[in-house]
Amino acid sequence: MAENQIGGGQQALYLPEGAARILGRDATRINIAVANAVAGAIKSTLGPKGMDKMLVSEMGDIVITNDGATILQEMNVEHPVAKIMVDIAKTQDKEVGDGTTSVVIMAGELLKGAGDLIEQGIHPTTIIRGYKMAAERAGEVLRDRAHTVNISDEETLQKIAMVSLGSKNVGDENAKAHLSKLVIRAIKQVMEKNAAGKVVIDHDFIKVEKKLGKSVSDTEFIEGVLIDKEIAHPGMPKSVKNAKIALLDVAMEIEKTETDAKIEITSPEQMQAFLQQEEKMLKDMVDKVKKSKADVLVTQKGIDDVAQHFLAKAGIIAIRRVKKSDMEKLSRATGAKIVTSLDDLNEKDLGNAGLVEERKVAGEQMVFVEKCKNPKSVSILVRGGNQQAIDETDRSLNDVIGALSSAVETGLYVLGGGAIEVDVANGLRSYSADVGGREQLAIQKFADAVEVIPKTLAESAGMDSIDALVQLRSKHKNKEGSNYGVDIFKNTVGDMHKQGVFEPLRVKQQAISSAAEAAEIILRIDDMISARSRPGGGGMPPGGMPGGHSHEME
Repeated sequence: MAENQIGGGQQALYLPEGAARILGRDATRINIAVANAVAGAIKSTLGPKGMDKMLVSEMGDIVITNDGATILQEMNVEHPVAKIMVDIAKTQDKEVGDGTTSVVIMAGELLKGAGDLIEQGIHPTTIIRGYKMAAERAGEVLRDRAHTVNISDEETLQKIAMVSLGSKNVGDENAKAHLSKLVIRAIKQVMEKNAAGKVVIDHDFIKVEKKLGKSVSDTEFIEGVLIDKEIAHPGMPKSVKNAKIALLDVAMEIEKTETDAKIEITSPEQMQAFLQQEEKMLKDMVDKVKKSKADVLVTQKGIDDVAQHFLAKAGIIAIRRVKKSDMEKLSRATGAKIVTSLDDLNEKDLGNAGLVEERKVAGEQMVFVEKCKNPKSVSILVRGGNQQAIDETDRSLNDVIGALSSAVETGLYVLGGGAIEVDVANGLRSYSADVGGREQLAIQKFADAVEVIPKTLAESAGMDSIDALVQLRSKHKNKEGSNYGVDIFKNTVGDMHKQGVFEPLRVKQQAISSAAEAAEIILRIDDMISARSRPGGGGMPPGGMPGGHSHEME
């Protein structure tokens, strides 16, 4: 055991041999450096002209993406502060689906600004207090500048979707417009109003299935559920129109007894009788399904070969071992109840679909349960020429579904292209003058950190970021110029409202609040102790990320 004496007459702290300890200003400096390294790794991916990253795993698997959450998840980071940065990206992705790169970049800038203030002798607690006040004020400015939207305003929703897809490498503008229309259609279909009359959208009921082949433009919308299974028996019909669907959570098999049982058969006749009895029991099960007038049977459990034979003779399509999540989607799409006992199955429990059909997609059989009447669960079948394209389209759809859901649920959006960030920064600077004290310095640093979004957009477009920011600040001094943001296609500043660059309010709110919270957590740390002994007595390497590392290529 190594004895570590703390100054000021405090009690000695005993740490194991090889343990590392970083105290006070050094700990803060290292944490800020790590956070900035993580933010710097994904900074160049922001915006429609952002670059992609290629991530190669130890197994040689390749991921090419510019989705912030995906990059951070694939990176092999071990430093605890780096993990906090990864967590805020995950939270942003889970809560609103989009804005994962923005939140990490903003958190990095907040910490860089805090580092400057700490060097000037301002205590972290004062900075944290200033950042909390700034985050609250930023939320107020966002709400003041928000515009309203509803589900019937398809033109505005299309623009929000196109902005979310703008930075994604998923085909040309026509392909992006096609995908955004599919998502709007899906959200319209699954949205519901709760008891309070508020719109609620459950993303789980928009199923995204990926299959190699064709192109991204061939991605299709299915009014119902796509099941990645084949029909159980070759003798069954391959297609049924106006299908009546039974959903079972029960096995169509002779189940073994729970206790050990011994059956003694002494003659061929007894054996024959035993097999006939088994067959009769399975036939009775099938008769119960027939009696309910179902012509499609979907079960979460197994179906015996003999039962499959009787179902095929009865002209009933059967699909077995379907995932629980797919069963729930089928229930919402067709209106069928999931039955746990065959004795309880009746016509009232059945669901309806205009068509149930088995089709071969990319060399694999799949069952399409489609043309459902007002389905509350739908599917999107993603196609693409290679695996990387399909995976990136899948990630992009997740972002668009999140962005559009956020816009529809809150009914509010703001201008993108860095326009809203400049508004927030201006609002914070005038607020800081009213606050006074040392906190005003922290609020001004918060304003600078928010402006990293238009600066980075300008950089990724090859513009001079300082010139772009100066022009935007100048425009935003007048109310008429508050719509101006970075026009990355013309390499200048332009009117974002005229160009239809819209982003959901909730994405911006979540990004600012999450970034502020992450900065607060990291700034509160003034002592880092690593008790893991390493070969050669190394503990936590100063400023390094213990263990793993990642490579990224632009």
